[in-house]
Parts: sequence; structure tokens; C-alpha cells
Amino acid sequence: MTVRGALPGTAATAQGDDPGLWQQIFDFGDYGELLGLVQGSLLAGVLLGLVGGLAGVFVIMRDLPFAVHGISELSFAGAAAALLLGLNVVAGSIAGALLAAAAIGLLGVRARDRNSVIGIILPFGLGLGILFLSLYKGRAANKFGLLTGQIIAVDTPQLAWLAGTSAVVLLTLALVWRPLTFASVDPEVADARGVPVRALSLAFMVVLGLAVALCVQIVGALLVLSLLVTPAAAAARITASAALLPVLSVLFALVAMQGGMLLSLGSSIPVSPYVTTISFLIYLACRLYGPNRAGRRLARARGAGAD
Repeated sequence: MTVRGALPGTAATAQGDDPGLWQQIFDFGDYGELLGLVQGSLLAGVLLGLVGGLAGVFVIMRDLPFAVHGISELSFAGAAAALLLGLNVVAGSIAGALLAAAAIGLLGVRARDRNSVIGIILPFGLGLGILFLSLYKGRAANKFGLLTGQIIAVDTPQLAWLAGTSAVVLLTLALVWRPLTFASVDPEVADARGVPVRALSLAFMVVLGLAVALCVQIVGALLVLSLLVTPAAAAARITASAALLPVLSVLFALVAMQGGMLLSLGSSIPVSPYVTTISFLIYLACRLYGPNRAGRRLARARGAGAD
């Protein structure tokens, strides 16, 4: 039996068959058997949904989508280097992401400086990653998976790395959530009241680096924004509540992650197009709903005023 979704470009049908376009995208034959093979990946998807949804709230608050992209490229370079050297790919991805996050946090204090640093790091990381993959002589699917993600690439040791790193990210966010929210919404007032704004900024960049490295393992380096930006941006379109925003962001990230993985399981297509499509559709629905909701509130307020 061939496992669909395991490797990009793998045939989804029996030998000698030529699958049609629709069968390559959605094919649910033997789906029950395949589902039993990806329990570890589905658990990893839950972890990534939690991490991506919560970290994404601050990515939106602090206007850091470009930073996510820059960190992902160096995370990709670290993973590619580890693949070339026969080392732990997750560890290489984390090392690259932390290096990028530290550089952005230390060198880019102001927004203009930060964007310049990211603009320098991004092509450098992508170039390094391409170099390492060019030198790697192993399976082509391993190269492709670093860029676009793989659904059943999560084995037990890798899941342990993902779980441990996720725990560090979630615990750190829980500890700094309130002061980090204050420093993100109004940094000048927070600084005046003694909140360590600069230290919190650097700490969050490290947390963001870890979150990016985690998401790269499943979604791939090129499309990591779909977990760390889009769900939080969608949630921000329909609520301004400090309590509801992270809940909706996590919910949207989990739906995109798990839905994408389950759909990818029944195809020969990488997981990332499914995750990004679901994430985009959620954002589109929230964007359409948000203005309508604001209009209804305004109409009710005007009606109350008229009475």
C-alpha cells in the first residue's frame, strides 16, 4: 500500500493507474487505514495550532509578519544544514530560527531598522538553504518537504522535540502574557510605568523563533505565515476583546492545521496548500463578516439614539 500525502509527488493509486487531477487532490480510498498511520502528525498539528494561534496574536499586535518570514528562511537554512550533515533536522531548524530571531531582536529596535535587518537576513537564509539542499544527495522528497511540508514526516523522536519546544513556548507566553500585551499595545506608557519593554521584545523574538521553527516542520518554510499570521489576523477582524482574540486565533489555527492535514492525507499533494487555503478562507469569511457586524452595531446605536 502506498501512503498518500507522505511524500510530495508520490502516486496516489495502484501501479499502472494514471490518477486524474481530482484524484490527486482528493482521494479517500483506504482513508481509515491511512488515518491510523498519522496519529503523531495529528498530535503535532494540535501543538502547532496552539503555538501558532497564541504567538500570532503578538505578531499582529507588534506588526511582525515580515519578521516571521525572515526567521522562517533562516530556520529553513538550519534544517537544510542538519539534513546535509545527517543531524537532527528539528534541532537545526530551531538553531537557525533562534539565530535569526536574536539578530532581529538585537539589531532592529526601531521598525525601520528591523525591516532592514529582516530584508538582509531573508535572502541570506534562503540562499544558504538552497546551497545546502543542492549539496544534499538524499531523497528529493526530504528537500521538498522542508519548503512545503510533509504530513507523516513526524516520528516519535521528532514529536518529542516538537512537544518539548511547544511546552517552552506556551509556558513562556503564559508567564509574560500580560506585560507583553501592555508593551505591545502602548510601549511608551508601558516603559514609563517600569515595564521592561526592551527585554520583553527580545524575549518574544526568541519565542517567535521557536514557534517558527516548529511550524516549518509541518507547513514548510515558504508558507509558515498561514499559521503565525493569518489566524490571528482573521480573529482581529471580528473581535477586539483581549480575552476572545487569542481563543479565536487558536481555534482558527487548529481548524486550518488539522483540516489541512486530514485533507492532505487523502492525496499526493503536500500538506501546505490545504492548510493555507483553509486559513485564507477563514480570513476571508472574517473579513466579510467584520464590516457587516460593525454596520449592524452602528445601525442599532443610531436606532437607540433616535428613540
